[in-house]
Amino acid sequence: MDGTPAPEPRGPREPRLLVLDGLRLAAALLVVAHHLVRGPWGAEPGALFGPLAAVASYGWLGVNFFFLISGFVICLSSWGRGLGEFAVSRVVRLFPAYWVGVVLTTAVLAAWPILREPLPPAESLVNLTMLQSGLGVTDQDWSYWSLGAELRFYLLFAVVVWLGVTYRRVVYFCALWTLAAAFSSTWDLRWVDNLIVPEFAPYFVAGTALFLVHRFGGNLLLWGLVGANWLLALYRLQGYPALEHFHLSWWSVAALVTCCFALMTAIALGAFARVGGRWLVVAGALTYPLYLIHQAVGQTLIRGLRGHLPHWILLGGIVAVMLGASWLIHRYIERPAGKRLRTGLKSSLAEVRKG
Repeated sequence: MDGTPAPEPRGPREPRLLVLDGLRLAAALLVVAHHLVRGPWGAEPGALFGPLAAVASYGWLGVNFFFLISGFVICLSSWGRGLGEFAVSRVVRLFPAYWVGVVLTTAVLAAWPILREPLPPAESLVNLTMLQSGLGVTDQDWSYWSLGAELRFYLLFAVVVWLGVTYRRVVYFCALWTLAAAFSSTWDLRWVDNLIVPEFAPYFVAGTALFLVHRFGGNLLLWGLVGANWLLALYRLQGYPALEHFHLSWWSVAALVTCCFALMTAIALGAFARVGGRWLVVAGALTYPLYLIHQAVGQTLIRGLRGHLPHWILLGGIVAVMLGASWLIHRYIERPAGKRLRTGLKSSLAEVRKG
């Protein structure tokens, strides 16, 4: 591989793929359905919501799909960037809305502790760092566990960004992470497992490799990486707690995971390149705030109001409120705070470089 020149990109710098914004919102709504339809209704969800409850049993796969999309998007957005610019973009993207989510969730749990009590003050405060999983501290909202996996991906990919993102280095990165995740069970090094997240590495790696397919065209090596990680993803589904808890067959879950891989492959090959529309931009903007605020706050509302409103009206109302709140968070907090944060961080980096 060292003696073979890297392929040339098929076009100029990649434009934003708006279809990914729509898919991210769809994945978020799957997770929302999973947590709210199967929430604390005081009755069997199947009796209340019929087929929707069965569909919601698979909603946790929305997180896996997020990871697949994330591999693609992070590789796309980091191309041509230095480490400082990469770090600034991740901080600006993640933290303003996250801080709102932590504060809002803490306030709701403290003011109306019918679902559970909020974490102790010290643990609530450390949640603001997004580093709680590394400290063994519980997430204020249970959905935040996935942010720990995302941070590990960013940390690993930051090495590639530091060296300079090239086709060859990204291929090496994908191959090494695939091997590390595959052989993780052969060593007894918990810190390594915590870093390489072997359960979810196949999604990040496959998404990253699919971006290379999208940018440079497919070849046997890239398709081999995608295929190997698809198989590893299916293997990792064995013994997954959700399968037993929701009485799901491995075959049905494997089929849905395969559909996720197939959809991302179609995107990589340009099947949805012409999909566009302002609504997709809005969909992308709603996704992250919605994910951050939906579970603990939504389940608190269910428990507190389930005896006062019909279940369908309550469910629809909560989802509508969550979507509206997500737009407000994005429009009035995430965007303006992100701009100020970006300016401040870039200025700070410039001072560091001068020193």
